[in-house]
Amino acid sequence: MKKLTSLIIGSLVLFGAAGCDVARTSADAPTSIDGEVENPQLVEETREDADKNIRQAQLNSDIRAREERNDLLGDQQERADSDIESEVRAKLEANIQGSKLTIQAEEGAVAIAGTVPDQRQYETIKPLAQEILGVDSVDISRVKIVEPTGS
Repeated sequence: MKKLTSLIIGSLVLFGAAGCDVARTSADAPTSIDGEVENPQLVEETREDADKNIRQAQLNSDIRAREERNDLLGDQQERADSDIESEVRAKLEANIQGSKLTIQAEEGAVAIAGTVPDQRQYETIKPLAQEILGVDSVDISRVKIVEPTGS
């Protein structure tokens, strides 16, 4: 039974990793680390979604599910790139409202691209990402500060 459970979980992890090579904080974030945000000043929908209690509960549930899966599968220090991307995304989405960020991880090196509404949020990205287990370095050189319209 243990082998079957491990096989099923391993398959789900493999398919999850193959299906998504970046994580995004919003649907209108770039689809790749080299992509551009369309209409970066329009952040109200992104901000409203992040403010919702349901979305915050989803983010917390995602983090708990990954932690439980990692506990079940073994070594917490060995982290899949997709797990790092997903956890950094959840951390940034929960703490930087109105961001449109794309996260890509490769062997502990995390690259983040997209836009944030102000300097304070920009300065928060790197420390938040570095809180995630398995993150060795964070490159935010592709993140731009774009003031929302109507501000």
